[in-house]
Amino acid sequence: MTDFLEFSNISKSYPGVRALSGISFGVAKGRVHGLMGENGAGKSTLIKILSGDIRADEGEIRIDGVVQHFHSTRDAFAARVTVVHQELQLVPELSVAENLRLGHFPAKAGVISFRELVADVGSKLKEIGVDVDPRTKVAALSIGERQMIEIAKAVMLDARVIALDEPTSSLSSRESEILFTLIERLREQGKVILYISHRLDEVFRLCDGVTVLRDGKLAAHHASMEGVTRDQIVSEMVGREISDIWGWRGRDVGDVRLKVEGITGSRLPNPVGFEARKGEILGFFGLVGAGRSELMRLVYGADHRHAGSVAIDGKPVAPSDPRQSIRAGLVLCPEDRKFDGIVQGRSVSDNIAISARRHFSPLGILNLGKEAALADGFIRSLRIRTPSRKQDIVNLSGGNQQKVILARWLAETDVRVLIVDEPTRGIDVGAKSEIYELLYSLAESGLAIVVVSSELPEVMGISDRIAVMCGGSIAATFDRADFNERTILAAALPDRSAAEAIKKVS
Repeated sequence: MTDFLEFSNISKSYPGVRALSGISFGVAKGRVHGLMGENGAGKSTLIKILSGDIRADEGEIRIDGVVQHFHSTRDAFAARVTVVHQELQLVPELSVAENLRLGHFPAKAGVISFRELVADVGSKLKEIGVDVDPRTKVAALSIGERQMIEIAKAVMLDARVIALDEPTSSLSSRESEILFTLIERLREQGKVILYISHRLDEVFRLCDGVTVLRDGKLAAHHASMEGVTRDQIVSEMVGREISDIWGWRGRDVGDVRLKVEGITGSRLPNPVGFEARKGEILGFFGLVGAGRSELMRLVYGADHRHAGSVAIDGKPVAPSDPRQSIRAGLVLCPEDRKFDGIVQGRSVSDNIAISARRHFSPLGILNLGKEAALADGFIRSLRIRTPSRKQDIVNLSGGNQQKVILARWLAETDVRVLIVDEPTRGIDVGAKSEIYELLYSLAESGLAIVVVSSELPEVMGISDRIAVMCGGSIAATFDRADFNERTILAAALPDRSAAEAIKKVS
């Protein structure tokens, strides 16, 4: 079978780091091909080269036998190549319809026909199974809905080659099934799909073959999935065996450290309360829209609290003021790293030191020496992959950006409660193990850890106790000895009849 998309000897270097070294492989027409590797393995760099966002130092890309010279993303679009990045490329203040037809509005005599625009986009969305009003502003959509719109944009461009970077990281199970159906349809149409994911179940379900990168080099290329095992892929990714990704271990749990009572807000009208203890990892699970992230933003003070209270070690925390929460020892690693976590356009060092500066720069005069030492220390201890502390954080992989956010809060002198919302979204299996180990160590030091995740295996794997949210309320809590996948999922379902059916099967 002739390869339709070919990478030949692709290499790329940045100051102090070799991002890609001689990558060569191909994908035939009408195939879904997985691209896997740890964060920092070179996947994003390769995809940026394919999209025309950056240029390779060496090598070439051929599509249907023709060498391509992409000097910009416009060139890639012209060749009908599109990439759906993990970090979404939508304009929040424009409508769904405007985003999907940006630069290609229907117009007569220079006047845009918004009625025609909305009707055209609405029919296309319905055709591919995306249930979103095209008139809605993107800013009003959930992260999962935005992800579906980004994918819809790629499909509507009628691309020959589509690269999907962690496409299900923000999707509900229903949205994921819509995506999988869409991918099957695109395969039948003869499209080439590059599927970048850390979720092995998805790769084995969807992909006809898989390529594994490690440290910028080609670790393995499987033209077919026949005979390939999950353990084999993991070993090829990390260069070592990982028998237990979770690595959970018991620890002493002390008195109540975080107490939340009757808390409400504009997006969480029902009063919610819970407790987290010293040394405990409390997991929060729920389906998309259950209110997990909204609850954590209220606890932290990022959103205005209408009622209720938050206390740490019995002392109340001022409502709706993240600065007071930080000073009280309550910190949050948010769900959306790009918009709420990292400070884009600033260095790794700046992102680590930004909160802790008040401890060693009380008069507003930056102590660059202490900041450098602080950043270098965390880069070493958390194994943050970066050429230097001066590197712009947007150039780091998602896993390393997450480590930088964690380092920022660890630089605080008296953190007592750490909330991490989707801590391993879009992060490879090796980096996940490192983050889990860090969370265990922090819990053993006496912190109360609250982990919010849409991945049930993750919540069950690392938590001491699980709170399940449904419809903006806590529907049930489970001690580790009582963890059962079907029972927990049943508690998360708003349809009680479906929940009871699941329980009967368990």
